[in-house]
Amino acid sequence: MDRISALGRILYALPFAFFGVNHFVMFDYYMGMLTSFIPFGGYLIIFTGVIMISASLSIIFRKFIRLTAITLAALLFIFIVAIHIPDLFDPETKMLGLLMLMKDTSLMGGSILIAANCPEKK
Repeated sequence: MDRISALGRILYALPFAFFGVNHFVMFDYYMGMLTSFIPFGGYLIIFTGVIMISASLSIIFRKFIRLTAITLAALLFIFIVAIHIPDLFDPETKMLGLLMLMKDTSLMGGSILIAANCPEKK
């Protein structure tokens, strides 16, 4: 059972590393997604990328898992409220916004499950 849990934890964490690296590689794309009410612009994109990469490594290596998973859940909640819900009101981005909202909702649920069930490395 430990191997299955480890595999699930790693498979859950790897996409966050990819998403985090994307915040650096596709910086201009993410800048275009920001709405005017989101403060700090580019700094926030870089900070988010760092959080995602750090969270991925933390979950993979089982260090500070609870704190990391709760932080990740909070970050995903902010994405839902600040990015995906406003997209639902734009006819051009409505469908993609709904898909991204569902993706981040399920990832947030996974983070909460990891925070509740995954012990720290001994």
